[in-house]
Amino acid sequence: MSLKIIKQDITKMEVDVIVNAANTELRMGGGVCGAIFKAAGVSELRSACEKLAPIKTGEAVITPGFALPAKHIIHTAGPVYDTNNPEQSAADLKSSYLNSLKLAQQNNYQSIAFPLISSGIYGYPKSEALNIAIKTILEYLDENKLDVFLTVFDQELLTMAEKILAEIEQTIN
Repeated sequence: MSLKIIKQDITKMEVDVIVNAANTELRMGGGVCGAIFKAAGVSELRSACEKLAPIKTGEAVITPGFALPAKHIIHTAGPVYDTNNPEQSAADLKSSYLNSLKLAQQNNYQSIAFPLISSGIYGYPKSEALNIAIKTILEYLDENKLDVFLTVFDQELLTMAEKILAEIEQTIN
């Protein structure tokens, strides 16, 4: 199985499960979270999330995908980037990816699509967020079978992600 980095609207992905970069209260937010709520159906998703909230930073829970092409949504609360404690931010971000991957596998999903968690209003520096996402996913795929997509929304991020992936793969080989 594999990691593919693509420029794509996550709400249009035809995969088993997409990941929502959620807040700990699992409420509709802006950015990717707001787009996922709107595409899935706000009232249905809100109702499903209310039963599961709150969650801790780094945790992951699952709901149906409702009107999305994806069958389900994994909601994970990424960290708000803390410039005073970047190590904890990195550990929390890694947990968001790992817990989402584990939840997908526990539910026997074959494919999962991620946004770049915490890189919007949560202020995580994009290059660092990409590095953590790619390393965490590749480490997981060393021992687990899953098709993983990391979706980005612009060409600059796609180019940056492809460069980071190439550097990591070169280090591994």
